[in-house]
Amino acid sequence: MRQWICAMSAILWLGVAHAATPTTAVLHAANMTCPTCSITIEKALSRVPGVTRTEIDLKAGTVTVAFDADRTTQPVLARTITEAGFPVTDEAHGG
Repeated sequence: MRQWICAMSAILWLGVAHAATPTTAVLHAANMTCPTCSITIEKALSRVPGVTRTEIDLKAGTVTVAFDADRTTQPVLARTITEAGFPVTDEAHGG
């Protein structure tokens, strides 16, 4: 019984470790000019299920988003940013 519990715990741990590995997308967004723009984008993305981290670089015009690919997709992220008023012009990286 004890071996069975240890085996189940190991399987569960591996599943959690896999699920905890986020996918990262770097999106180029237009019209980002000030810190308020960053806040607006962060708030919009915080409402998307599966988004775990957002980094915005105003100078580069990029939004880097870490997300759970089982819960959302890169096109959903791009649409969310665009609907917040910052059109995504292209998708630079995904992975």
